[in-house]
Amino acid sequence: MALSAEPATTLRVLISGASGMIGTPLVERLRERGHEVHVLVRREPRDATEHRWDPAGGSVEHGIVGHVDAVINLSGASIAKLPWTASHKRAILDSRISATTTLVDAILASASPPAHLIQASAVGFYGSRGDDDLSEEAASGEGFLAEVTRAWEAATDPLHDTSTRVAIARTGLVIGEGGALAPLRLQTMLGVGGPIGSGQQWWPWISLRDEVDALVFLLEQPALEGPYNLAGPTPARAKDVTQALARAMKRPHWLGLPEFAVKLLLGEAGRELLLSSQKVLPNRLVEAGFEFSDDTVQSALSQVIE
Repeated sequence: MALSAEPATTLRVLISGASGMIGTPLVERLRERGHEVHVLVRREPRDATEHRWDPAGGSVEHGIVGHVDAVINLSGASIAKLPWTASHKRAILDSRISATTTLVDAILASASPPAHLIQASAVGFYGSRGDDDLSEEAASGEGFLAEVTRAWEAATDPLHDTSTRVAIARTGLVIGEGGALAPLRLQTMLGVGGPIGSGQQWWPWISLRDEVDALVFLLEQPALEGPYNLAGPTPARAKDVTQALARAMKRPHWLGLPEFAVKLLLGEAGRELLLSSQKVLPNRLVEAGFEFSDDTVQSALSQVIE
């Protein structure tokens, strides 16, 4: 099992982005393990576990941050929404910085700050790096997503040397229902699945259940801080992912999308999301004792496709 049978201590946890692909099962998993979960919402709260915030305006319900033991920040505009217009690129950056800054400011202002902040980030931090092995010690790379993630992570810097420890989760392609897998699944279902670009680029992947369990692991291990790569332990090239998907769906793997078509149709987003090569290794997570439920991309896909 990736996690201990029971947590050593149950916690009051506040989550932003709780209704998303990762947030929804994370809330369920935390409650299964006995934690008390509160969520941040932009609408009117419906019960005592929901709390109003306005990240763009920098406000969060008074006192709630001081009422919890931990904050998990998953908030940010989707990078999978295409195309990347200038306005959406601003939303991708601004939504992440404003949400993180709002929570960090609330933590700093609290008379009883939470002990833990689990902060979302992404493997886009590394840029496209060919066949380089990318552990958490690797430097940041180039490109829009690298710029976004550097700024996103830096927004937590004011918490350095405070009583709140910060663990940063640099997540890869999450294999679950919806998300970035959805368009690949549709393409394959239509019988036109195949290599994306050369297919030789490395795609850092992680199953949804391992993503959720890794976030819980970072929460429940109070000694863990700094960046952690949330990516499967067996690196896979793009062609490995698309072939495994076609095999699981019992569909052909032949046409795909050549590099010029990706660039023509999707522009910068295609280059950074599909053609970028990142051989990301979860070294620090493994060293800390985390055990993956899905060691291979085939195992991860088997959880999604029956």
